[in-house]
Amino acid sequence: MAIDIDTARKVAKLARIRVEDSDLPALAAKLSGILGFMEQLNEVDVTGVEPMTSVTPMRLKRRADVVTDGNQQAAVLKNAPDAREGFFAVPKVVE
Repeated sequence: MAIDIDTARKVAKLARIRVEDSDLPALAAKLSGILGFMEQLNEVDVTGVEPMTSVTPMRLKRRADVVTDGNQQAAVLKNAPDAREGFFAVPKVVE
């Protein structure tokens, strides 16, 4: 699949990156190359191959799902610019 200059311009706009008009042909060629490689990957027969997250078999460390009191109120409120009675104090926003 070939990407033309107008499509490359649209992709750049959607990605919110500034690309000069003189650089659009190179961007279109690079995008076409990426899509060509993806088409090659679609030709690979992967029947019977399980999906994997790593090349080495390993399990993630797990911890017990237990509700605990963090007991971090003082440490959290220490970062607040203004705290009163154990809570963040914020300016009134409703008149």
